[in-house]
Amino acid sequence: MKQTKDILQNPLIVALGAVFCCALWGSATPFIKIGYKLILPEKTVASTILFAGVRFTFAGVLTILIYSLARKRFLYPKKENMKRIAAVSSFQTVIQYIFFYIGLANTSGVKGTVLSGSSAFFALLIASLVFRQEKLTLTKITACVLGFAGIVVINLNGLDFTMNFTGDCFVLFSTIAYAVSSVLIKNYARYEDTVVISGYQFLMGGVVMVIVGAAFGGRITVHGAAAFGVLTYLSFLSATAYALWGVLLKHNPVSKVTVYNFCTPVFGVLLSNLMLTEQTGVAPLNLALTLVLICAGIVMLNYQKPEPSASAAQTKQL
Repeated sequence: MKQTKDILQNPLIVALGAVFCCALWGSATPFIKIGYKLILPEKTVASTILFAGVRFTFAGVLTILIYSLARKRFLYPKKENMKRIAAVSSFQTVIQYIFFYIGLANTSGVKGTVLSGSSAFFALLIASLVFRQEKLTLTKITACVLGFAGIVVINLNGLDFTMNFTGDCFVLFSTIAYAVSSVLIKNYARYEDTVVISGYQFLMGGVVMVIVGAAFGGRITVHGAAAFGVLTYLSFLSATAYALWGVLLKHNPVSKVTVYNFCTPVFGVLLSNLMLTEQTGVAPLNLALTLVLICAGIVMLNYQKPEPSASAAQTKQL
């Protein structure tokens, strides 16, 4: 157990695992946009919520089945942890993705995925100021301010700051909900397996969104290999990324993991430009400066001075 913990706290393993999760999340934006065209007969709010609900119900089932098979036992939560899982589900799946899916339907894929990167900034503030899970240092503040400055730059049109409320602002609201969920997972990981939390919170949240979407007249159509493939991929990436992310959060400070959320916009921008034909509405210079600021925040927060060697420490004592 200690050996596994040491591996999961290795900076290289944390970096590789977190970046892999961010690559999956970055790919979600263009796939969701494509899914709107393939799966939604009409892009209403109810249909959008139903689409999200089906995806996360499927993701929950996949997470539970895959990890149950891997561990050779059926995974289920302890009875006393159901309220904790429901709390995570409320923020991580229901609130986050209702805002995200509606917001993404009203903004470009590039802007949507870049705005989602601000979750690291909110996660750090919530973890430090609300839950007191770690100390808020000047370095952490400066690093996250750099990342958030990138969010500001991408919304600048000349000297005007422009944000579409039901598009850009809704995506931003979703990142705040996600930041809260990251801190809750860190807190609740003391009581329950993070994989169990991820799987069952997906299932709970997905079912809630299916009921809400269907109750308000939402409709989706999954016809053909392309539509089924998009829905399957979106469910798979959630099952994989969130379970791995939860494990990393369990064994590391929130800021050391969530700061890699700033990588999500990088992957999202690249993949959106490759896969989508929509107009981004973002000047190339603004986009380049945004990515520079975001990457600078990652480097600053994760740079640690090398510890002095034993011989150097001994020389200093002498």
